[in-house]
Amino acid sequence: MTSRRMIEWLRHGQPGDAIAINAWVRTKRELKDFAFVEVNDGSSLQGLQVVVPSTLPDYEAVLRSLTTGASVSVEGVLVASQGKNQRIELKAESIQIWGTADPETYPLQKKRHSFEFLRTIAHLRSRTNTLGAVFRVRNACSAAIHEFFQTRGFLWAHTPIITTGDCEGAGEQFSVTSLNLNQLPKTPEQAVDFSQDFFGRPTYLTVSGQLEAEIMAMAFSNVYTFGPTFRAENSNTSRHLAEFWMVEPEMAFCDLGGDMDLAEAFLKHVFQSVLEKCPEDMAFFNERIDPSVLSTAETIINQEFARITYTEAIALLEKAERTFEYPVEWGLDLQSEHERYLAEDLFKRPVIVTDYPTGIKAFYMRLNDDERTVAAMDILAPNIGEIIGGSQREERLDVLERRMLAQHLNLEDYGWYLDLRRYGTVPHAGFGLGFERLVQFITGMTNIRDVIPFPRTPLSAEF
Repeated sequence: MTSRRMIEWLRHGQPGDAIAINAWVRTKRELKDFAFVEVNDGSSLQGLQVVVPSTLPDYEAVLRSLTTGASVSVEGVLVASQGKNQRIELKAESIQIWGTADPETYPLQKKRHSFEFLRTIAHLRSRTNTLGAVFRVRNACSAAIHEFFQTRGFLWAHTPIITTGDCEGAGEQFSVTSLNLNQLPKTPEQAVDFSQDFFGRPTYLTVSGQLEAEIMAMAFSNVYTFGPTFRAENSNTSRHLAEFWMVEPEMAFCDLGGDMDLAEAFLKHVFQSVLEKCPEDMAFFNERIDPSVLSTAETIINQEFARITYTEAIALLEKAERTFEYPVEWGLDLQSEHERYLAEDLFKRPVIVTDYPTGIKAFYMRLNDDERTVAAMDILAPNIGEIIGGSQREERLDVLERRMLAQHLNLEDYGWYLDLRRYGTVPHAGFGLGFERLVQFITGMTNIRDVIPFPRTPLSAEF
């Protein structure tokens, strides 16, 4: 008797195979001399139909316990199925019931539930078809990311979650402290005395691992980070989370062109890998969530991305035969409606926009010769807008110091960062990708809270 994940039996099992499975009951249908019970162990979208014969010991008692949500182990023999949409089914010879589920109170009965309702039961929602498919695709994306970088010789760098700096300069950080908030120590000036805190100075949850990745790139050439990041942005939208995962490669001896090439190849690889590993889940999303999911994937994989400058993008938006809610003007950042117009309506494929004004980009981005723009790039995707943001980094010490002072940054706080320009500086570049945005893009899910198992949002931090 062999025990494997259900997906292996569904794909490769043959009539006559004696198998054992562990799963949860999805549905039950009782007939005169037997019952059909569909079970699923989370490894596939499709469940396995179990035929429970009335000759099974304690048949009536077993059948009463086989309610939706119950957990079971089933041993039996695979047989050819006479039903539609299934090749094989399992004729049960023994059933072990591990945990029952009261049909009067179990919230996931056989009907459609809204995503809003499912967010209120995040401890159970992974058992639904949609969320199960989402998290299998999320897993496949994770594997594809590591595969992409590892096969290219990148080092996976584990950057700190607790930091002292603000990479983005937005100031929307969560503070980390061990101080007693009811009895805060004060300085003579009545400010909080952080010298008595755990680290002896103000510390925060990281908003990005980029600056630390630059340190590692100066020793290992090509590195990437993949881990949680945090933003204390009080935003209740379908696009924002307080805790999310970021992928951030950093490459030494690399310019903006190389950065764009890698980012495009990266997205193509992830989409191709997900299509190969999760075909049933992707077909489900195309049928139930967004009918453009598969065509979008094919576009990503098979078409070259469009490339334009920010200045060219502004000119195209000004000529657009439509009205935008937000103004279009050189020097202002592109809004989601502008980004989606470029990707969906104008180019009908991903667009890489480069060379943004200095005033709307971070201090570490390389200043272009015109002194008005920086060597930055954003990849704009259909249906979602910006999905990747990156740049060539400023490797010239004097220019970097000038930019930091212009943004009122204390050079002493970034002494280590400036040292990278003092000792063996090289042109280098990288990008950042919000992992949940990527999963949204691939699956067509409209709310970012539905592509992470336990979303952290304003006033919501269960589990």
